Order: sequence, then structure tokens, then C-alpha cells
Amino acid sequence: MRAAIIKPVTGEEVAALVSCFGPDDCYGVAWTLLHLIETGPNPVLTTKPAPDANEWHHRLYDRSVFEEPTPTT
Repeated sequence: MRAAIIKPVTGEEVAALVSCFGPDDCYGVAWTLLHLIETGPNPVLTTKPAPDANEWHHRLYDRSVFEEPTPTT
């Protein structure tokens, strides 16, 4: 049996998933995790991570802060 996480994820799921990043990208798994987290309520991280925080937390924060606004036409 194969289990899958259904998108979009909830805020509770995002809180659990954001703690799953390891010290490396684990053969691309970290990117998949990052994209899955981004399907949930944003912003995931509301304060800038400490300089020594996991690089993936920095990526999540930067992507939410520097995301280009969606056109409202």
C-alpha cells in the first residue's frame, strides 16, 4: 500500500512538515517537501530564520518574502 499527502496541506500539516528538513537535500526530497509546504497556508515562516538555521528554512522564508505578486486583473 502506498500513502500520499494530499495537496493542499493544512496549517497543521505545514507545521509538522517544516520540521522534516535534514542537513542536505536528500537526493531532491527537500525540494519536493518545500513545494508541498508551499501548497499550504502562507507564509509558513513569519520571522526571518537565524543565520545558522537550516538552509531550507531560509529558502522557504525568502521565497515567501520575495515572491512576485499575482496580477489582480
